[in-house]
Amino acid sequence: MPVITTTEFTVRAYECDAYGHLNNAHYLRYMQEAAFEASAAVGYPTDRYVQMGRLWLAHETEIEYLQPLYAGDTVEVRTWVADFRRVRSLRRYEFRRAGDDTLIAQATTDWAYLDSQTGRPVPVPDAVIAAYAGDDPIEQHPRQTFPVPPPAPPGAFTLHRQVEWRDIDGAHHLNNAAYLNYIEDCAIHAAAAHSWPMARWQAIGVAMVARSHRIVYHQPALLGEDLAITSWLFDARRFSAMRHYMIQRTSDDALVAQARTLWVAVSTDTHKPVRLPEGMLDDFAGHVAP
Repeated sequence: MPVITTTEFTVRAYECDAYGHLNNAHYLRYMQEAAFEASAAVGYPTDRYVQMGRLWLAHETEIEYLQPLYAGDTVEVRTWVADFRRVRSLRRYEFRRAGDDTLIAQATTDWAYLDSQTGRPVPVPDAVIAAYAGDDPIEQHPRQTFPVPPPAPPGAFTLHRQVEWRDIDGAHHLNNAAYLNYIEDCAIHAAAAHSWPMARWQAIGVAMVARSHRIVYHQPALLGEDLAITSWLFDARRFSAMRHYMIQRTSDDALVAQARTLWVAVSTDTHKPVRLPEGMLDDFAGHVAP
């Protein structure tokens, strides 16, 4: 079976959001660090890839959040390579709370293998595959294409963000985890624009929390570029709603990334699901795709 590694993280207070939960984007940062450590454990640390003139970049990530994490919690991120394709590799992750083994979240990232000079995909060498595979061959798993979103309604909301230095990674691109910060900001601003600012949610004791994210990265965003993040709701139900995001570079309207999030209404006291607030969808009329 493939080589499985486990990396421990202690949740820091500054990584938590206003609800006291580990912020969504930090799960992806933990995943990235766990992948780096897993790679080093099989003989391919980052500096070896630098010498080879190669790098792995996230092409698509999907994550499901099952339980919250709080400051002081220790979480074990267990990860392994699920398959290799010609120029890509699917890596799986499980988050478990240390001590009681509770499954906190589960995720996958489809990584693309690139020439670091040209930025173009290149075939994964047999030696790299063998290092991660362990004793057994790794079978290929089918990929599901990113779902086609419903057409944008007239009230789709757009938020602009300029790529800042703090969000740039070692490949000089907008870090894959930072996209979750951007789309979270977009959702908050979109709600406020439809008469549901954070203060109103707090007053009724309800929070909209992410249950899952799926994001596909089409091309890198670079320092200083202006991004337009356009979003709308669809598939609204009693307890939840889906939100789609299109991230485009404003200079040429190029599609940089797409994402979709399942948002669930929960009580801030019990953390259990509750119905969407009365009148909320009426206030969002025009922002919800039919």
